Amino acid sequence: MVYYGQTSCEQDTERYLDVVKYVFSSYKKEVPLVINTMGWVKGEGLLLLIDIIRLLSPSHIVQMDVYDWKAMAPLTPEYVHLTPGLYTKGKQQAKCKQMGASGAENWKSSEGEGDASAPEYKLLYIHPEFPRAGIAGEARVHSSILRDMSILGYLGQLQSPDIGAVLPLHSLVPYQVPFNAVALRVIHTDVAPTNIMYAVNASWVGLCRIPDEIRCQTDGPVLLTQTPVCDCLGFGIVRGVEMERKLYHILTPVPPENLRQVNCLLLGNIAIPNCVLVGQQGVEGEIPYVTSDYNYSILGSGKLKKKKHFKRREYAFECDYA
Repeated sequence: MVYYGQTSCEQDTERYLDVVKYVFSSYKKEVPLVINTMGWVKGEGLLLLIDIIRLLSPSHIVQMDVYDWKAMAPLTPEYVHLTPGLYTKGKQQAKCKQMGASGAENWKSSEGEGDASAPEYKLLYIHPEFPRAGIAGEARVHSSILRDMSILGYLGQLQSPDIGAVLPLHSLVPYQVPFNAVALRVIHTDVAPTNIMYAVNASWVGLCRIPDEIRCQTDGPVLLTQTPVCDCLGFGIVRGVEMERKLYHILTPVPPENLRQVNCLLLGNIAIPNCVLVGQQGVEGEIPYVTSDYNYSILGSGKLKKKKHFKRREYAFECDYA
């Protein structure tokens, strides 16, 4: 598993392909492999899908359509063979000019051009007779809710198996991790080293393992200059940062035997569900990490925007992640 750190690969398609290659490299080919591609099939998304088909060389492709909306052409082997991807070339682009014996120019497909090799797979094209399920904006909102529920389910592993009240984050005992024991990297944006701890505090992080040994002459923190493509062993919440003792306080359900392998924290653009923060019971005074007194004129700040067309009451769920 690799932590990509964003809900869409649109901003960094190169890293997305690197992640796909890395994950696929561990496939032993002893059992069937099912690849669930994403729903971005327009523009560069379709070109990226063609790249992935060329990269992974599937034996079968299942393409589902709907009768009231034409998303894209059937992904036949011929279509993929001729169409250029985002980073790979189609057959028409993989040609080189050669001089014949008579001196006349002719055109031949270049030998050894891996991108131009004709794919061999069976296309299973499904054309069901049911209407498209909503508009794209609604689908994004639904995906956001499902993502929040998935995170809540994951955090539920921190709770006691006994049926009872859900314990808030501030009452759970975190792991103490020295600054110089793990490398740190923000995936989705550039953060100045002086502000890195503000970004990390109260954030959702991937607990990862990089092959390089962490060597730091100081007490840390250890900052990576590039985002690694590496194994992700699970996820956690940085519940606090203790600057005096140079410690991260991390909540995670990952078992200790796996945590011993973790030497890298990756912070992406995945937010902790709001209800986890605002639903903390038994707090006297201000709720940790939540404020009602904030200057919204500060650059980069702002209130969360609600989707006007979406009826939240129909999909509301209690902040119970047991």
